[in-house]
Amino acid sequence: MGQAQSDERSSPPSREEVSRELAEKFAEQCFSPIELHSFKDVFTGLTDKEQHARHLKEDTLAQFLEIPDILGVSGVLFRMVSYVAAFPFIEDAPAVLGLGQMVMVVAILTGRYRRVLTGSATNQRKLLFASLAVHNCGLLGMRLAESEVAAEEHGREADWDASAALATTSRREQVAIDEPKGDKGSGPDDDDDDDLDKLVLAALHSLGYTSGFRHGRSSTIHSAMIPTDNWRRMIMLLLLIAPLDAQEHLSVYSNRLAGDELENLRVAADCVLASFLDVAQAPGIEFPRFNRVIAASMPFIFSGLTALFEHFLFSKNLGFHRRKGEKSTSINLPTEGAQPLLQETGSIMNLTIMSQISFFIPSSSLFCRLRLLYAGDEDGFSMGSFESKVFHWRAPTILLVSGTRLGEGLGHTHTGPASNFFATLPPQRFASSGCTDERLTFGVFLSSPWKHTHRECFGNNDTLLFQLQPIHDVFRASTMNNDYALFTKPSASAPLGGVSFGCPPPQQTSQAHRRSNIMSLGPVSLALDDSFEFGCFTHSYSSQGGAFQTSVVRKFDFQDRFEVSSVEVWGCGGDDEVKYQAEQWAWEAREAEARRKVNLGTGDIEADRALLELAGLIGGHSRGGGSMA
Repeated sequence: MGQAQSDERSSPPSREEVSRELAEKFAEQCFSPIELHSFKDVFTGLTDKEQHARHLKEDTLAQFLEIPDILGVSGVLFRMVSYVAAFPFIEDAPAVLGLGQMVMVVAILTGRYRRVLTGSATNQRKLLFASLAVHNCGLLGMRLAESEVAAEEHGREADWDASAALATTSRREQVAIDEPKGDKGSGPDDDDDDDLDKLVLAALHSLGYTSGFRHGRSSTIHSAMIPTDNWRRMIMLLLLIAPLDAQEHLSVYSNRLAGDELENLRVAADCVLASFLDVAQAPGIEFPRFNRVIAASMPFIFSGLTALFEHFLFSKNLGFHRRKGEKSTSINLPTEGAQPLLQETGSIMNLTIMSQISFFIPSSSLFCRLRLLYAGDEDGFSMGSFESKVFHWRAPTILLVSGTRLGEGLGHTHTGPASNFFATLPPQRFASSGCTDERLTFGVFLSSPWKHTHRECFGNNDTLLFQLQPIHDVFRASTMNNDYALFTKPSASAPLGGVSFGCPPPQQTSQAHRRSNIMSLGPVSLALDDSFEFGCFTHSYSSQGGAFQTSVVRKFDFQDRFEVSSVEVWGCGGDDEVKYQAEQWAWEAREAEARRKVNLGTGDIEADRALLELAGLIGGHSRGGGSMA
């Protein structure tokens, strides 16, 4: 009998037992006792008790998280949660959302799972991709074929947008998780499945159950894809929740879901979506592209899920500060009187643009910390005004510039400022990346202060060059050279001044002097003329980049020349930085007033004349063609 008991103890546990034991370990190590107590209280208040078990339903989850109906994303989100809840046996998804399953969901979506498991961000991205993807692509292909046939019957080209292809699919079909199909041992993306298994094996290893379950595969993703329309809806939600705090109701952002604000969300979502695929050519997003784009251009895109799902850790029934006999109150922090996320709005920057930027710049540097330093619309489009407003800011800055793309050959057929600007660009150029008159928005993040450039550029290797419209793209600093940023006023030695990024500094040589009327453009660069009227963005993919890396999205050469409509510079900092700059402005005002009064109006005409001659304003040193008398 003793031998029988030993055999019974050595037998592998069931999947349910492993899942329950892993959930208990996550609960113990990923949450504090107060958080876990709140979690249980919230879950109990939300769930229905059926057959002695409590579970969370789709409409209840959407209502608790305050997911807006207008986004149409509740089904997509519930599908994702139901998939993640099946971890580590995600081939058994969808899972019923009991307490243990929701512990797994909150731990994984908030990143707390790293307190138990070791793994890279890539492994989490693979799990999130799998939770959003359709694993049985047969249904998707069938709908696409139906769309193509219908289009041919109406005598028009087929619309390959997945949203149209899936229009006749019921919501249950869109969010259901089909059995994975495809060869388990072949295909170019087997490593993707192996890496996803590493996260599963790490979970099993933490419980000491590696040998009994090593043969099981978590899922295959090389034959899966995220439907385009589902991903667009998810992007809109991620833009909306980007500034969310864990103790903040999502409903406080309801004003972003109507009118121009809603349109801004849709436009930004389409720009982000364009990074993943050409909507007119592909029905969905496959993992290699998904992983590559997020890693390079939007590593923080899922950060908003942390605050959203941490709502489960704050119970309304736990009044830690109320007196005996008082009614329980929510511990949610009040939103009235809170510091606004964006204290000022510009012609380019708004809350949605800031949310889009938070996909690649940590939100701690953006929300409630941006100060408008310079706006060309108000301060004037000149380098002098730019300098006076920006140069004393001692913290990181974000420059934004927007305009409209100019057509091919415009410099040869038009006269005036546009033609003059084109004449300063190298004669050899690449084709534009899109159509004429399309809105373009570029930006630069600089952590170092601005300064004049003479023989070398400024900036460092955390400088970012990026594009927000019509496609989301980020060009990270390279180690090939350090030509990150230039600020050069026109002079005799450098007649072509301006602001540029990724361009080499003007060389003070005889050869450079002979070509001083031609700009030197970097392989990946953004250049603005000294009047902020025109700009040029160059992307030489074949050169493999210069100060900035080439795009992982657009693997071709292009050059976009555009007419500038707005330029803004935003300071990333708090009250200390604002106080310092105000003190610098006040000091400059006092110095300017003092210089204006020195030796002028004193009655000593000869002394005043001598001072003006030294300044080159009159006499033989005059630079403005003044009188020699």
